[in-house]
Amino acid sequence: MSEARSATLKEVLDRRVREGDLYESIERNRIRCFACGHCCPIAEGQLGVCKVRFNRGGKLYVPWGYVGGVQCDPIEKKPFFHAYSGALAYSFGMLGCDLHCAYCQNWVTSQALRDPDAVSPPRDATPEALVADALDQGAQVLVSTYNEPLITAEWAVAIFREAKARGLVTGFVSNGNGTPQVLEYIRPWVDLYKVDLKSFDDRHYRELGGRLQPILDTIRMLYTMGVWLEIVTLLIPGFNDSDDELQRLTEFVASVSRDIPWHVTAFHADYKMGDTRDTRPEDLMRAVSIARDSGLRYVYAGNLPGRIGDYENTRCPQCRELLIERHGYLIEKYRLTPKGACPKCHAQIPGRWAEKFRGQISDRPFAPRRREPLVRIESRS
Repeated sequence: MSEARSATLKEVLDRRVREGDLYESIERNRIRCFACGHCCPIAEGQLGVCKVRFNRGGKLYVPWGYVGGVQCDPIEKKPFFHAYSGALAYSFGMLGCDLHCAYCQNWVTSQALRDPDAVSPPRDATPEALVADALDQGAQVLVSTYNEPLITAEWAVAIFREAKARGLVTGFVSNGNGTPQVLEYIRPWVDLYKVDLKSFDDRHYRELGGRLQPILDTIRMLYTMGVWLEIVTLLIPGFNDSDDELQRLTEFVASVSRDIPWHVTAFHADYKMGDTRDTRPEDLMRAVSIARDSGLRYVYAGNLPGRIGDYENTRCPQCRELLIERHGYLIEKYRLTPKGACPKCHAQIPGRWAEKFRGQISDRPFAPRRREPLVRIESRS
C-alpha cells in the first residue's frame, strides 16, 4: 500500500516540473546538476540523489508550482536571533532532500520518494498567491524550509522575486550542502540564511549521505557574499557531542567570523533514531562553554526554554547589557536602538535589525488563516 502511494506521489510530482537553470550538458544526453554539493551526473531518464531533479531528453527538470507544506512561524523558530526580532516568518517547503538524516524532524516532506512512509500530498501554488497569503498573515519574512531549499532553488527564486518586489525579507533554512553555482544563483534574492552544521567529522556526514567540505565551503561563501548567516548544530549524544569535535567545529565558525551566531540545540528522539537519549541542559551548557572559549561572541542554547540560563538571550559582548530577553520563541524584552546598537555603550550588534520593534504577531507556529485554501492535489491510493 505504501509503495503504491509513493509511486503515485512520484507521478504527481513529475507533472509539476519545469526545465531547471542549474545544470550543464555532458555528453550522450547526460547532464550535471549544480543545485547541491553532490553535483550529480544524471543519465537520461534518471534521478539525482535528491529524487526530485531528473533528466528527461537531455534536460534537467526540477520541482515547480506546488508546496508540500506552509506554516507561519516566529522568526526565532528558524532560528534567526539577529534578524528582525519578533517578525512572523511565512514558511513554505516542497518535497525531497539531498541527505537522509536518521533523526530528521521534517522527514514526512524531506524524505518523500525515498521513504515509502513519507507521503505529504503537494498543493498547487503560485508565487503571487504565496506572497499575497504571507502579506495577509502579516508576515515580514518569507522562508524556504521543511525540505532542502537548495534542491528547489529555481522555485524559491521565483517566489522570492515576487516577495522582494512586495517588500518582504527572504530566507533559506538549509543543510548548507551548496555549490558556487547555486549560491551565486540565489544571491540576489536571499537575505537570510541558516545553515545546519550537523557535525565536524566527515565520517558522520557520510552516514547522513553527504560530505563535510561542501558545507564548510558554503558557510565561507555565504559570509563573503554578505548574506546574513546563522549556524545551528543539533547536539546528538554519542554522534557529534565530543569536546574535541565541538572545539573544532566552533573554532571553524570563529575563523570565518566571531560574530556569526551559533545555536546549539537539544536533540529529541525522532524518525529512525528512537534509541538515543535526549540532550540534557548540562550537555548544551558544556557546548556553550566550548564555543565561548573558541571566541564566538553570540552563542545560544535552544529547544529547552527556561532551562539553559542566560543563553536564550542576546547580550552586548562589550558591556554585557541585556539587549533581547527571550523565553523560547517569545521576546520578553527588546532594547536595541533603531540602528541595532547597544543603548548603554553604543556598540553595534551584528545582524539585520528592524528600525522599531513592533512586538510579535505570535510566539508559536500556526497554520495560515486563508480566505481561500490552496488547491490540494489528491493522490490515488
